[in-house]
Amino acid sequence: MVSTHSNFNYPLARKDNQVDSYHGVEVSDPYRWLEDPDSEETRAWVEAENQVTFAYLAQISARDQIKERLTKLWDYEKYSVPFKQGERYFYFKNDGLQNQSVLYTLQSLDDTPRVLLDPNTFSEDGTVALSGLAVSENGNLLAYGLSTSGSDWIEWKVKDIESGEDLADHLKWVKFSGAAWTHDNQGFFYSRYNEPNEKTKLEDLNYFQKLYYHRLGTPQSEDLLIYERRDQKEWGFNGGVTEDGRYLIISVWKGTEQKNLIFYKDLQNAEANVIELINEFEANYSVIDHEGSIFWLQTDLMAPKGRVIAIDINNPDKNHWQEIIPETEDTLQSVGLLNNQFVVEYLKDAHSSIKIFNLDGSLVREVELPGLGSVGGFNGKRYDTETFYMFTGFTMPSTIYRYDLISGKSTLFRQPQVDFNPDDYVTEQVFYSSKDGTKIPMFITHKKGLVLDGNNPTYLYAYGGFNVSITPNFSVSNVVWMEMGGVYAVPNLRGGGEYGEEWHQAGMKLKKQTVFEDFIAAAEWLIENNYTSSEKLAIGGGSNGGLLVGACMTQRPDLFAAALPSVGVMDMLRFHKFTIGWAWCSEYGSPENEEEFKVLYAYSPLHNLKPGTTYPSTMITTADHDDRVVPAHSFKFAAALQASHQGENPVLIRIETKAGHGAGKPTAKMIEEVADKWAFLAATLKMNGLGKG
Repeated sequence: MVSTHSNFNYPLARKDNQVDSYHGVEVSDPYRWLEDPDSEETRAWVEAENQVTFAYLAQISARDQIKERLTKLWDYEKYSVPFKQGERYFYFKNDGLQNQSVLYTLQSLDDTPRVLLDPNTFSEDGTVALSGLAVSENGNLLAYGLSTSGSDWIEWKVKDIESGEDLADHLKWVKFSGAAWTHDNQGFFYSRYNEPNEKTKLEDLNYFQKLYYHRLGTPQSEDLLIYERRDQKEWGFNGGVTEDGRYLIISVWKGTEQKNLIFYKDLQNAEANVIELINEFEANYSVIDHEGSIFWLQTDLMAPKGRVIAIDINNPDKNHWQEIIPETEDTLQSVGLLNNQFVVEYLKDAHSSIKIFNLDGSLVREVELPGLGSVGGFNGKRYDTETFYMFTGFTMPSTIYRYDLISGKSTLFRQPQVDFNPDDYVTEQVFYSSKDGTKIPMFITHKKGLVLDGNNPTYLYAYGGFNVSITPNFSVSNVVWMEMGGVYAVPNLRGGGEYGEEWHQAGMKLKKQTVFEDFIAAAEWLIENNYTSSEKLAIGGGSNGGLLVGACMTQRPDLFAAALPSVGVMDMLRFHKFTIGWAWCSEYGSPENEEEFKVLYAYSPLHNLKPGTTYPSTMITTADHDDRVVPAHSFKFAAALQASHQGENPVLIRIETKAGHGAGKPTAKMIEEVADKWAFLAATLKMNGLGKG
């Protein structure tokens, strides 16, 4: 074990005299040059930073032991929820340590499965990942998307499922889009952008998405343009086909705002126009299905926790909309149609519950779940009488159940065998008061028999934004953390979706500081209740959660011993100038707006580092191919942190190569990164390595 020390020769980062004026406020940006990830100077800086970081990590004696334990625990069979299309079943399986999960198919659940798609063969190092798939209506063709090095840019191909051969079809410049087959199995709808500049495609802004139809066997240049809006550069389009194949449903999105439009097109009529069913950005809408001219939709219009309504497209005026399932105290997450009934997932205090309703909205039953956790699945066709779902919790690996929609009975389908005993751990949910008195829920998981002496190493993790709900989920890395004697705490901050749209709006734009106050209050509660102390408390989060960590460590550097901000949004004055960053203005506000600028500038992590301050031991993590939150955020924050920080705590940046924002990251890279994070915390919090069991 090494102690933290002041013998860090951080790479010297050149300071420019770059100054920008925002509404009369002069703001310096000395590390602007780090925004170019491909310049020789940036590459040299990245290499030098990694040398310092990995040299430090290599000295931590517990690192190899942690990695070994992670690898052993990670090595178990992982299955996805099976789904059926045509006469075939499909599911993903990972043998344990495969870099990417493999797609299998079989005719019946008793058959021997066969490999349909093995992403591990796409590249030698596992950095090409499967990123989307769609099976044709007859179950004979597979459209699938490939992402390289974690980029959001996806290339789509088509495979003949019976022969396993790829067809000649090859689509490029697809981003933020799935594929939706027409029921004649002749092609599919998808959305793409214009071809970008090859050199700057990982930084350039993404505008003017267009919806196309690709007919099999034809080149992409001949794809049929279905819908575009030259007057609306920020609009994006998700195309879906109703279960009966009759309608194309176009969901129109604008940024990350939880508001969208719904258009449709009658696919039985080649001359049919696109009809605007909902043409105001005032709420979130999702089409569930239809019966004749009646469309069922999930929406939060006048119901921030969600409800189900019916619209007759022959009489679509709002006055004629019908409410089928009213809003409840719980937050509606998703609605499916199975056994000619609505299967509805709710969140009740950030954990799942499932209820089944008749088409008239009358309750049939609540599905009995194995405990406090999260559910996925309940997919299928309208008249299916069986389905599958996955259940997971903080100490329960994803377990798959088969559900009989007629009897209401769940039977165990697949249970993973993981080398740990869940009975050795306990999860509790507490409610604490934030600065303004609002009650915030927090899950706390740890070994049974924990002594509340204020001396337990604690990892406080959260997200707090974009209407995203953080629910109980099994993680090998968290189990290893708890084996090391750690406490794992997850508060459900405002800005998330746990309690509906009002909870989300309470932590966005001008109210974003509320999210940081919720997180700081969670830390203070854990300390006051003797779970931990400032000397033993680490905070972590990724993406918007990386921003959370950056803001809290700059606002309260005294409160935490360690900080792990991952792929964070750290420059709140320039986030909108790269790739899809402009879309986050609906969540954060825009620096172009004077009132919003003041709020952004007040908490922007990059702009609130103060020279001569002792900051917590910090390891920033990012990746060179992240084109969601470009690495410039982390690069500039690291350079500024190292220049401002005073004291012996290490303030490092770990830069992954050939990786992106996180999706599709190979298992080997994930294990390496987690081992480095826990080793860093073991050194910082003076932990004694692993205490298994």
